[in-house]
Amino acid sequence: MCLILFALHHHPHYPLVLAANRDEFYSRPARAAGYWPEHPQLLAGQDLTAGGTWLGITRQGRFAALTNVREPEQPPPPDALSRGQLVRDYLLGESTAPDYLAALPMSRFPGFNLLCGSVDALHYASNRHSGRQALPAGLHGISNGGLNEPWPKVEEGKAELAALLQSPRLQPGHLLPVLNHRQPAADARLPDTGVGLERERILSSRFIHDPGFDYGTRASTVVLVDPEHRVQFVEWTWDRQGQPAGQVEYQFRL
Repeated sequence: MCLILFALHHHPHYPLVLAANRDEFYSRPARAAGYWPEHPQLLAGQDLTAGGTWLGITRQGRFAALTNVREPEQPPPPDALSRGQLVRDYLLGESTAPDYLAALPMSRFPGFNLLCGSVDALHYASNRHSGRQALPAGLHGISNGGLNEPWPKVEEGKAELAALLQSPRLQPGHLLPVLNHRQPAADARLPDTGVGLERERILSSRFIHDPGFDYGTRASTVVLVDPEHRVQFVEWTWDRQGQPAGQVEYQFRL
């Protein structure tokens, strides 16, 4: 994922409200979200190059998601592991989130931000930003900087999510416009991540699409969990023209 916006114990009816965009090269094959045939308790998309995933949940309530840290001048470790392994291995394991994060070989991965835990309690870790922590209740956002780093897409996305949370009831489709916002940020507000001004502009919108750029928003995912631990999971997929390519929806009780 390259944008994760979420409210943890912030809404009286939903312990977890999460909306996320996965940005990736169109040439990298992926499978849309579904229950994995080899691991039927796991609901997630799958990267078909390295076998991992960017966001998933299990029928037991384990949850994890990640974003990459943008660092174009930082070469990957010589023995680099795929970041999608971080999410997959947590979801398929039995370790608590703190134990899992403490045991990670951080230096083996390119830069990442990782959320993991349960729908009731999430933890954050990064190998480029400050340590490991249990996340407090509230509104949070992560893009390709650190947790709650004030990039325009994070700040504006959190503000729009906060406005939606004023409603007593939500449907996954209510959150899609938050993710499908395609207006770049003003130049004066752009972060400087070393990719040049033109690329910073393209990457600054919550939904990334540029006809000349073989990279963009491939999937948008919403997860809603209510007090009875009923889960709604919806994923919209997008083609390289930025048009809808599919939608899947799952509902289950933990």
